[in-house]
Order: sequence, then structure tokens, then C-alpha cells
Amino acid sequence: MFVIQQIMLREIRLPLKEPFESSSGVETDRRILLVELHDTSGVVGWGECVALAAPNYTPEMIDTAWITIRDWIAPRVVGREFNAPSEVHPVLEKNILGHRMAKAAIEMAAWELTATLENVPLSTLLGGIRDKVGTGIALGIQSSPDVLVERAKAAIAEGYQRVKVKIQPGADIQYVRALFAAVGTDVDIMVDANGAYSLEDGDHLRKLDEFGLSMIEQPLGCDDVVRHAKLQKEIFTPLCLDESITSLERAEDMVELKSGRIINIKPGRVGGFGPAIAIHNFCQAEGIPVWCGGMLESGIGRAHNVALASLPNFVLPGDLSPSARYWEQDIVTPEWTMDAKGFVRVPLDRPGMGVDVDTARVDALTVRTETIAAG
Repeated sequence: MFVIQQIMLREIRLPLKEPFESSSGVETDRRILLVELHDTSGVVGWGECVALAAPNYTPEMIDTAWITIRDWIAPRVVGREFNAPSEVHPVLEKNILGHRMAKAAIEMAAWELTATLENVPLSTLLGGIRDKVGTGIALGIQSSPDVLVERAKAAIAEGYQRVKVKIQPGADIQYVRALFAAVGTDVDIMVDANGAYSLEDGDHLRKLDEFGLSMIEQPLGCDDVVRHAKLQKEIFTPLCLDESITSLERAEDMVELKSGRIINIKPGRVGGFGPAIAIHNFCQAEGIPVWCGGMLESGIGRAHNVALASLPNFVLPGDLSPSARYWEQDIVTPEWTMDAKGFVRVPLDRPGMGVDVDTARVDALTVRTETIAAG
């Protein structure tokens, strides 16, 4: 049982080591909304809202999430008694449509708070079974095929188990062909379009079949499963849905319509750990492999993703790059690292999310705060 006495919202600005480009846009400085849930006993649970600064990945933005949490979500949870973190998501779903990233920030912080209160690792509380998880790297759209090849070779040498290449019209086939010519077929390579194509591009996308990619992630629109089903019938390479999977129901739609064969589960995108676990369990029963995607999270969001990826059906390498991939300095200690074989350790030796928040660094990066407390 826990009672949230206070919620603190923080916006930090965390500069990326280099710009990250996808078909959705370019990120240079990551605006991140952090939430602190303070229990009546004084214990703090941390959460991170993965919404971006602009509505180019989903309609949600950091600014809309801030308002939604302050005006709609916080009044429902502050001062309220919960017997378990699984009770939080249903409370947030009632009469609040969408805003899943805002809901997830609070819901996931509640799970982290509970793990600390119960003196268990977050991964154990979620049902995880692994002490390490496989890691892939996501490479943004590069300026040329040669640059992509250079970046991919460096990533493979570091030990990454999978290379994900962002693509868009004009930067796709020739880039992938150059990569395969350079590294061969022994490397797990996939592409991610972030919805940059239409069904009319089917003939063009079929050219990707020659490379033996492990998957093509979200080639068509973010709100579409019907056209993905048509494309999957015409293409050999497995399609993986990301933006289209916003709930358990959308995952069920994908399986029913045969719109894809793999799902990328981002807990922040689906509303939190509760919906993410439900999608995981459904996919496990249906024989659909899943993996955990990333949203340029800080070390707090990374901790949550690593814990989720320890569940049994996360059988494919996730976007769980170490801290040094994106940040000169993260906001947690120890920072996230990867071993030479491409594994990130799941912290099982301490309660909660397994890392400490560097509060001095967070304070230095904070540009605004707001506190909602129980009356």
C-alpha cells in the first residue's frame, strides 16, 4: 500500500552528444520531463515522460504532458491510497482519452516507488527473469551510405547485437545495400522508417527483401494497421509495428489482421508498465516476439526499459544503449554500460530501479519545476 503525498514535475535540458535524425525530425537537445512521486513515508519514486518537444512522433509533447499531469492526472492520485501499482493505470484511463505518455510517467514512477517500498528490484516486481538484456544500436539517418557503413562497423566492433538503421525515401535501398556489402549477412540488421512511406511505395519497399533484414519497423502511418496488413502480404521481410501499437487492443488488431510479425513495446508509448505487460503477455501467448524500443531517455527512463526488457518474451535486442551513446554525462549513477558481448546488466542487487539519481546534476539541468501536494 502507498499514498502519494506530493508530485514534483521537472523539466531538464540534456544535450545530446550529436544530433539524432529520423524521418520524424532531428533532436539536438533533449527536453525531458521528470516526475518525482513522494510517498507519505518520505520515499521517492522517479518517472520520465518520453514525449518529445514537437508533435512529430505522436501528438503528445512535453508541454501538453506537463499540463495533463498537473491539471488532470495529479488530482486523481495525490492523496489517494493504492494497494498496488497495477491500480494506477485504470484510475488514469477513466475519462481521460489518450495522453498515454503523461499517464505512463506517473504510472511507471508508482511501480518504481512500490519496488523501493517493498525492498525488491523493479524488474522482479514487473515479473522479469533475466539478469542481463541484449542491446542494439539505433543509427539515425546519415549523410551518405559511406558514413552509415563507418558508423555501423564501429557499433559492431563495440559489441552491439543488432544495428537499426533509420530510413526515409531517398535514404534507404542504397544505404542498406552499402551496409550489407560492407558487413555481410552475419550481423542482425533492421530498418526503421517511422511511418515515412505509403502503401504506394510497396514495390520500392519489396526491394529490401533481398537483404534478409530481421525486420522493417513501422514503414507506414502511425495510426494504421489495415494497410500494414496489405503490405505484409506483399513483402517477405517481417514488419514490426511501433507507433501503431498504443494499447493491448491495437496489438490484438495487428495479430487478427496479420499486419506484422513483431512488436516494439515502448512502455511510455502505451501508457505505462501495466499496458506494456499486458501486451507482452498477449504476444507471448500468440508467439509474437517483442523487444523494447527507446525514446532517447535519460538514465531514469533507461532503468525502466531495462527492467521491462527482463520479461521472458523480450527475446530480441532492444534499444537499450549505454549512457555514453547519447550523453556526455547522464543523470544517474552508476551510468548505464554495456559489456563486450552487447549485454546490459539488470540491477538485481538493490531495490527500485537499481541506479541513483544524481540530484545535483538534475538540479543544475532543471529549467522549470512545479509541485502538486495533497491538501
